[in-house]
Amino acid sequence: MTLNLEEICTSVRKLCEVTASYIQSEKGKIKAQQIEVKGLNDFVTRVDKTSEQMIVEGLEPLLPGAGFITEENTRNNKGELYNWIVDPLDGTTNFIHGAPCYCISIALLHQDKIILGVIYEINQQESFYAWEQGGAYLNGNPIQVSTTTGISNSLLATGFPYHDYQYINEYLELFKYFMQHSHGLRRLGSAAADMAYVAAGRFEGFYEYGLKAWDVAAGCIIIKEAGGKLSDFNGGDNFVFGQEIICSNSNIFNDFQSVISKFMRQHK
Repeated sequence: MTLNLEEICTSVRKLCEVTASYIQSEKGKIKAQQIEVKGLNDFVTRVDKTSEQMIVEGLEPLLPGAGFITEENTRNNKGELYNWIVDPLDGTTNFIHGAPCYCISIALLHQDKIILGVIYEINQQESFYAWEQGGAYLNGNPIQVSTTTGISNSLLATGFPYHDYQYINEYLELFKYFMQHSHGLRRLGSAAADMAYVAAGRFEGFYEYGLKAWDVAAGCIIIKEAGGKLSDFNGGDNFVFGQEIICSNSNIFNDFQSVISKFMRQHK
């Protein structure tokens, strides 16, 4: 079966816009007693669950027979060839606190390869998207990673571990290194947004551990199609399901990965 990935991507983008309108309509309405705790500093609201249900129901007719890998477990039937990977609200903590920067992230997995991805940053109404061999785009305009050379000239992004603190000392030493050897670090609170910003050239690189597939899957293909590179901390390709990721423009990637690997060599 040959898929029209561009057509499917357009439909996914429209679905994101509709879902984003619902999410914004619920902004500021979540009460403390309505917030569920999935784990240490890991929260979920009725908005997450309703959004995911909207997305799943909207994706089902686009590719009948495809399975789902979803954060909130509204649907988790695996498909033989195709699976949608869905994060209905990446940045729930930001959303709960009324802090801008939270995203919808949707990717399409064909066997073991991501072939389509959409990240919709809700507050700025920015739709980042890509499909295999189709390029990467932001609201209809082509995007590319930056051409900056050297970590010392780079603006980097990361996320802070919120439940797995066993490598916190190594991570803080790495953070300190980049503070002293780059233009600075940013922490948006949404890995999907961080990766979209790398693809658009706003950040030169991003790294984090403790992530799930739904946090990074869409960003992986958007960065790849924008000319960037990705790996796990050891330089391998286990970055979608391996719970750690490095991504950057191609000019700094080797040095960026080398520094992270050096500081996080005990991470395993």
